[in-house]
Amino acid sequence: MRPRQRPMRSGCRPKPPSRSPRPNWRRSPPDDAAAPVARAIDHIVLCVGDLEGARACYERFGFTTTPRAIHPWGTANSLVQFQDNFLELLTVATPAQIPPATPGVFGFGAYNRDFLARREGFSMLVLASSDARADQRAFARAGLETYAPFDFSRQARLPDGSSATVSFSLAFVTDRRMPESVFFVCQQHAPQYFWKPEYQLHANGARGVVEVVMAADEPQRYGEFFARLQGADAVSVGDGMVHVAAGAGRIALMTPQRLSDRLRGTRIANAPSSPYFAGFSVAVADVERSAALLTARNVIFEQDGNSLRISPGQAFNVAIELVAG
Repeated sequence: MRPRQRPMRSGCRPKPPSRSPRPNWRRSPPDDAAAPVARAIDHIVLCVGDLEGARACYERFGFTTTPRAIHPWGTANSLVQFQDNFLELLTVATPAQIPPATPGVFGFGAYNRDFLARREGFSMLVLASSDARADQRAFARAGLETYAPFDFSRQARLPDGSSATVSFSLAFVTDRRMPESVFFVCQQHAPQYFWKPEYQLHANGARGVVEVVMAADEPQRYGEFFARLQGADAVSVGDGMVHVAAGAGRIALMTPQRLSDRLRGTRIANAPSSPYFAGFSVAVADVERSAALLTARNVIFEQDGNSLRISPGQAFNVAIELVAG
């Protein structure tokens, strides 16, 4: 049976890679930096100019969104929460509250403000951590560019309407070759107030982020960075791509042309020449049920076997795929 096709221009899930032996990077990560390997995907940051519009869009796709929350440095967010990871829809709410640059400190608000000035889209990838400070030290030993750990708290509205304080510790990593791709780890100090089953029920059957897709002119050039970030054994090269294990999920780097082929000619608007995050895949319980929901809500998508693709043009400049899982 031929797969159903719907008028669409998107999709970002690569074929299963043919694995090649781990390459010999120009510099091998120190042995002591390889211990905490393959940190899981914690969440992804999606910059939008209109937070309420983005919430309505994701709800139309069948996701449940959390109530709007405010950060003390001028940004606001709403989450799409799964059992083990989540999406963060983020906007700049109060530009005047964004702190000025401080040496040695990564400016979350300033970075996303500047990102939004160029385009909407996927700005940051966050990995899970049980000890952000230990991870920061490990990253530094591995030769990565690091910053002072950052601690903060905010109020979260719970499903019953009450509020609670949630607290986090973050440790950021950047690479000068990837100015539009920021990574950090997130440690939660009050997870019982953050993770709520009521927020994890989605009409489209979504279960969690299983893949992050990046575009880079020469993907193999960034293998060493990911070996230092996730551990050398987490990185594999195959079919002209780089794949990085991230817990039960993965990160996939491909060329812009290969990404364009997968997006059926559609491109991320105002994409930079440096590596960038292009999209993500979410596992769903029943692809046919998800397809029926999208059809009923007049969402344009393409179905190819066990995957549904939603174009960047409909999703605030991010390619989304719903896959069986």
